[in-house]
Amino acid sequence: MSAFEELGVLPELIKAVEEQEWFLPTPIQSDAIPLILGGGDVLAAAETGSGKTGAFALPVIQIVWEELRNVAKGKNSTTASSTAISIELSPTDKDPGIQIQGGVTASAYTNSWCGGRASIGVLRGKHYYEVHIIHVGNAGLARVGWSTGAARYDLGTDQFGYGFGGTGRKSNCRNFDPYGQPFGISDVIGCYADLDSGVIGFTKNGSDLGRAFTVPPNILRQGLYPAICLKNVQVSLHFGDSCSPLTFPVPPGFTPVAGANPGDTSLANANLSSSQGRAPVCLILEPSWELAEQTHKSISSFTKYLPPPSLEMALLIGGVSIQSQAQVCMLLQMVLILLLELLGVLMHL
Repeated sequence: MSAFEELGVLPELIKAVEEQEWFLPTPIQSDAIPLILGGGDVLAAAETGSGKTGAFALPVIQIVWEELRNVAKGKNSTTASSTAISIELSPTDKDPGIQIQGGVTASAYTNSWCGGRASIGVLRGKHYYEVHIIHVGNAGLARVGWSTGAARYDLGTDQFGYGFGGTGRKSNCRNFDPYGQPFGISDVIGCYADLDSGVIGFTKNGSDLGRAFTVPPNILRQGLYPAICLKNVQVSLHFGDSCSPLTFPVPPGFTPVAGANPGDTSLANANLSSSQGRAPVCLILEPSWELAEQTHKSISSFTKYLPPPSLEMALLIGGVSIQSQAQVCMLLQMVLILLLELLGVLMHL
C-alpha cells in the first residue's frame, strides 16, 4: 500500500501524482488530506514548495468526483434524492404566452403558437408522460412531444424538437408527416422516449400509435425534455408523481418521468444547459493570477486518470498581475521624472 493510499486517496489520483514523482506525502499533505476527506474544516500555513496545492486539491477533487458519481448512480447525496423527482412545466423555459395555473397549462394566444418545456429532462433509459387535452377553443390545436434544451418552443420546427399534433401529424425540422390519429378535447396523449434505442412514440387514450421518430445519437446526448406547443388550448401534464398521476398504464418497460432515476436525468449534470445547466460543485479562490493558473494546471494533471463522470473545470481570472502593475508604476515614475525635468528647464528659461 502506497503512502498516499494510507491517507485515503483514490488509486487514479495516486497514479497521476506518482507520474510527477510524488511518492511520499509532505507533512502538510499527511495532516490535511485525511482531515478534508473526513469532512473537516482545515486552516493551514506552510512555506512555498511544501505541497500545499496537493494538500487541498487532491481531497477536493476526490470529494467532487465521488459526489458526481453518487448522483449519476442515483444515490442520496447533497444534490440527489431517492424520492420521486419534482418535475413541472418550467415557469421560465417557455414562451410568455404559456400560462400555468393550478395544474392547468393554457395558451394565452388564440391565433398563434406558444410553447414550453419541463423543468427536468432525461438522458438515458425509457420514459413516459401524458398530456390531457382539457379545452380546445376556436381553431385550437396542440402539439406534444420531446425536445432538447436548445430547441425552439415551436415544437417540431427544428432538428431538436419532435412533436405530435392534433391533426394527426408528426413534426420535426418543419416536416409534418401523417402519423397516428387526430386528437382533441378529453383525449390523453402519452409521449414515450427510449433513449437507449433512440425511439420516440406516442399513445392515444392508452393505445400505442407506434414509432414516430428515430432520434440520432448526437441529439440523444443532449437529453430530451417533455415539451408542448399550444394554440388556444388548455392541457394538464401528467408526469407520474402524486401531484400529476398518470391516467393510463405506463407502456411495458417504461418509467414515468417523475419516477426516473435522478442519475438518468438532467439532475445528474448538476449543470442545467441553456435553461438548465450544471451549477458549480466547488469553487477554489486564489489570491493572485499566478497561483490561480498553477492550481488549475495541477488539478488538470491530477484528474487525468479519473473514470467517468468527468470533471469540468474553468479558470476565471480578474484584474492585472502584480508584475504588470509594477511595470506600469515604473513607467509612470519615469514619465513623472521626465515631466519634472521638463518643468525645471522651462522655469530656468
